[in-house]
Amino acid sequence: MILDLHTHSIKSDDGRAKVENYCQWIRAKKIPIDGFVLTEHRQFDLSSDYSPLARKYDLLILKGSEVETEYGHVLIFGVSDALTEKLDFTRVDLALKDVLELSLACDAIAVPCHPGRPKVGMFAHTDRLGLPEGVEIVETRNGGSRDDEDQIALRNAALHRYRGIGGSDSHIVSHIGRCATKFTRTISSIETLVGELKVGSFEAVSFK
Repeated sequence: MILDLHTHSIKSDDGRAKVENYCQWIRAKKIPIDGFVLTEHRQFDLSSDYSPLARKYDLLILKGSEVETEYGHVLIFGVSDALTEKLDFTRVDLALKDVLELSLACDAIAVPCHPGRPKVGMFAHTDRLGLPEGVEIVETRNGGSRDDEDQIALRNAALHRYRGIGGSDSHIVSHIGRCATKFTRTISSIETLVGELKVGSFEAVSFK
């Protein structure tokens, strides 16, 4: 099963894609993914219900978040009411340590994204801040990153034995599915996604 784990809709301040337009594009262009996760910036979208679209287009549509820390941006999968109460998603100065620990305590998982990018990627900060504890997975293939930025991510992930996921980081419709994550097992919910990320078998793939 192949899922794009990093997408943005018009719910994000810089997103220009409607969720149904993503679904239409995937089907019209035969993009080889089975679904996607909406990871809106600095928030968790509690109000939107995408299950009718998921049924209509036979796609898995899940929701996560992208938050900001001193080590750069981080995706969170498995956001719950408990986590939103403990973590202020709107802040741009969250501590990565808190994001990792609180996510784990609330049965979620946090993954630094586009870690090879300047300023907003984790590896841009490790020389100054040191290697953070608690990171097990990073996004090694990002549809919005330059090839050299993905190479930094891949090289450092191999060096530090991080597992890698892929996501398009799409903000416009035509970018969805550029990168994704291939799972050996079927994902049917955010809970099974979190479970597979924690203990399952998966790999980052690129369709750039």
